[in-house]
Amino acid sequence: MANLKTKFVGLELKSPIIAGSCGLTADIHKLQEMANNGVGAVILKSIFEEQINQEVSHTLGDTSYPEETDYIQNYIRANTIQQYIDLVKAAKAQLDIPVIASINCLRDGEWAGFAIELEKAGADAIELNAFVLPTDAFMESTEVEQLYFTIVKHVKAVVKIPVIMKISRYFTNLPAFVSKLKAYGADAVTIFNRFYEPDIDIEDLTVGSASVFSLPVDLRTTLRWTGILAGKDKLQQISSSTGVHNGEAVVKLLLAGATTVQVCSALYEQGLGCIRTMNHFVSSWMSQKSFETIEDFRGKLSYADADHADRYERAQFMKYFSDRK
Repeated sequence: MANLKTKFVGLELKSPIIAGSCGLTADIHKLQEMANNGVGAVILKSIFEEQINQEVSHTLGDTSYPEETDYIQNYIRANTIQQYIDLVKAAKAQLDIPVIASINCLRDGEWAGFAIELEKAGADAIELNAFVLPTDAFMESTEVEQLYFTIVKHVKAVVKIPVIMKISRYFTNLPAFVSKLKAYGADAVTIFNRFYEPDIDIEDLTVGSASVFSLPVDLRTTLRWTGILAGKDKLQQISSSTGVHNGEAVVKLLLAGATTVQVCSALYEQGLGCIRTMNHFVSSWMSQKSFETIEDFRGKLSYADADHADRYERAQFMKYFSDRK
């Protein structure tokens, strides 16, 4: 029988499938259901720096008293953080799988101190979900990247548990950027985070938001960069996310070199039982191919395989169409 157990940032997982950070992972009952369906680990819903700041601004209104501002700001921040710490403690008390906390930070600052509290609460690891939208025309790309390095460095300096950096694909040289994250202490990277994206209603002439769920075709970008990053550094631990909607996608990412695979949109659209379905597919596929463990085939089709490297590098259609008769 196929063995789905694997290791990720030093943690023992019974499956390479991880429930990604989302609203569902803020509910202890849903977390228990995910565990019952065989998920390898859970990443709790992110606590957002931006959300806390907006709540503070909404509560303050137009107040002009500095003392009141400081009190309300500190109260809301402390209360929100305590609620998150309570979630971590509850998850650790009731689940028998690794619990990973998630921090969505806009900039370097007090999050290093918060990471300490999460470690004390029992979190097995921390995923730092950072994204800086570069809209400043005078800000160099190296300055943007340095913000990420500084966040990782400061958090790693104060906690002993693994730190995972969740990143976007929007970097000039992604392999170099990931390599530097590792040098600054990141134990793994998650590729890629999804963002709220704008949409325009041409009838009402308003700007709104597009669907936040991924599509199966989104797997292609994740697959390309999983294969390239894993192929360039076989010791680089990668948690691949975005576009994972079935067991076939899980197998593909593992073949490309992913250490773990995160699911999120599928949990909403298919229900939490999709985890069990995906595990069953992976197990059946492994048995058919005579693979006993994940390590028997992980990275088998990564960029490191010279026979497949050009497929990962090819960005234009010329070669593809020239091969077709």
